[in-house]
Amino acid sequence: MKLRDYEINPALLVIDVQNGFVSKGGSYDLMGINTSHYNDVIPRIERLVSLCRNSKIPIFYTQAVRESSGIDLLTKSHKILPKAREERIKKRPICVRGTWDAGIVERIKPTKEDHVVIKRRDSAFHATEIGVWLDSFKIDTLIFAGIDTSVCVETSIRDAFNLGYDIILISDATASNNYSHYESTLENIRGYYGIVMDIGEFSSYLPIQLNPIQDISNSDKNPKKY
Repeated sequence: MKLRDYEINPALLVIDVQNGFVSKGGSYDLMGINTSHYNDVIPRIERLVSLCRNSKIPIFYTQAVRESSGIDLLTKSHKILPKAREERIKKRPICVRGTWDAGIVERIKPTKEDHVVIKRRDSAFHATEIGVWLDSFKIDTLIFAGIDTSVCVETSIRDAFNLGYDIILISDATASNNYSHYESTLENIRGYYGIVMDIGEFSSYLPIQLNPIQDISNSDKNPKKY
């Protein structure tokens, strides 16, 4: 497809939109973490997924999982962790492999044509097979959406950039629990890594749009303060 002045062969990466982080009754909800900002972007992620699927853009979902044994916890490999992160790890197991908690939320669940990348750390590229899969499609550009903007999304973007992929971040299809962190990531991407645009602009470049669902891309033009 042609985007602005660039000829690209893109794929969409949807980062960690899982029940444990987003859904009522998920781990974050049960720990009292405010998940409303994550939930607010799910309709826009749904629209983005639909647009990409209808335009034959390959879609990759990441799924952050942990083993029930705890063998892959950060506390097993790190002596020094931020206090809040260490406390969450110790409080309850989050997104244990094979549980509802680890599952991708129903509203945007993958189809058999999509691809699910299991990851153990923040980055979609750390010890995963995604590079082989992207190479098989001759992908040169990655479109990013999902949560959390300033943690797993940004970490994945940085790794993707350093591996040679061009970057597009869809600003209204990603969310952070902290608005200043969200804004900081957008500025980092604009300044150092690629392009930031909303769904409305992105959709204007798509070659095919079949059976479009309701356009809600303008609903987050002025996101509320967190």
